[in-house]
Amino acid sequence: MRLHLNKPGIRALGVAESFRQGQRASVLAGVVMRSDFVIDGAALGRTEVGGDDATRSIVALFRRLHRNDVNVILVSGAILSLYNIVDVDALSARTGVPAICLTYKETAGIEGAIRRHFPEGADEKLDAYRRLGERVGVKLRTGRVVFVRTAGLGSEAKRVLDAFTLQGSVPEPVRVAKLLARAAMAWRPRPLVP
Repeated sequence: MRLHLNKPGIRALGVAESFRQGQRASVLAGVVMRSDFVIDGAALGRTEVGGDDATRSIVALFRRLHRNDVNVILVSGAILSLYNIVDVDALSARTGVPAICLTYKETAGIEGAIRRHFPEGADEKLDAYRRLGERVGVKLRTGRVVFVRTAGLGSEAKRVLDAFTLQGSVPEPVRVAKLLARAAMAWRPRPLVP
């Protein structure tokens, strides 16, 4: 996989999710954005709260877009919907596109929380969590630090994140995907009244 960062109009698929406590599934939103911040596509999906289908759900979302011009996938978090772990290497391999999972705070980890929430199936989740590897801190041109896990790219991750981040620490494709996921979660169709 080659990422052509000098090419004008590279495209990122930003992925984010939204859910409420007690729900079985979360809304997964994907937004395709060019590096000039023009939105170029969007799709919705879902992933199981507390499940093991995050990677598969993101791959399905990517395929639903029918796009062969997406240059990189940016995911808000490597652990979605209450411990549904994204396998960033598998995500990149299955889509053929480099991937970056972002987090915004330094934490000690979630092994204890996984053991508490999944007393019966903790070993599998812990193995998936450990396979993620360590996060790497990246200082953005905005001065903020994000923590990333990447697949299919190395030092280019900082250039990608800088290219798509206008302010703060959240790249625009991810920020807009989060807005879309929240809106989709809140939307309830009402009957039409004549």
